[in-house]
Amino acid sequence: MDIAILLFDRFTSLDAVGPYEVLSHLPGATVTFIADETGPKRNDTGSLALVADATLADLPHPDILLVPGGPGQVQAEKDDAILDWLRTAHETTTWTTSVCTGSLVLGAAGLLEGKRATTYWLALDDLARHGAIPTNERVVIDGKVVTAAGVSSGIDMALTLAAEIGGDDLSQMIQLGIEYDPQPPFDSGSEAKAPAHISKIFRDNSRFILES
Repeated sequence: MDIAILLFDRFTSLDAVGPYEVLSHLPGATVTFIADETGPKRNDTGSLALVADATLADLPHPDILLVPGGPGQVQAEKDDAILDWLRTAHETTTWTTSVCTGSLVLGAAGLLEGKRATTYWLALDDLARHGAIPTNERVVIDGKVVTAAGVSSGIDMALTLAAEIGGDDLSQMIQLGIEYDPQPPFDSGSEAKAPAHISKIFRDNSRFILES
């Protein structure tokens, strides 16, 4: 099972690494970080890099593809090489997936037309411009397309996918293995739950707000 995780400049680290930690434990899985060229790609803060070991051309037909989000998604949506690779790969994938604003890149490639999909909460309305049906859920499955909301939801998406592939027991064993047992100190992980003043401060000051 070939799993390709796309990298581009200014991706969000956990969007890629969270699902990697889950999917790399699937039996028979080979996970490859890919990009337009091999070498390091730096995250949205510039302080961390992941290494692409293969180019887009090296892995044209993965079984599973995953697109992370991050501020660099804006440029990725305009990158013909990435969009062409996504279209070609999607023709033969078993699963086409995204985390956070990675869904907007799938949308730019025309892969979300008429499909229910989710993304980062501040970008949810942008899905419609790609013909998708915005859905305010943490993980959305529509056919073979699986989209996750923001950042940490990528772990939930990958565990959901593991259950679809290998059954509930496998997914639960992976969850136990990585001791994924979230107990956050505050219940403010979504706009619906966060205090109004926190939501306002975040909107006014956040680096996560999409760039135009």
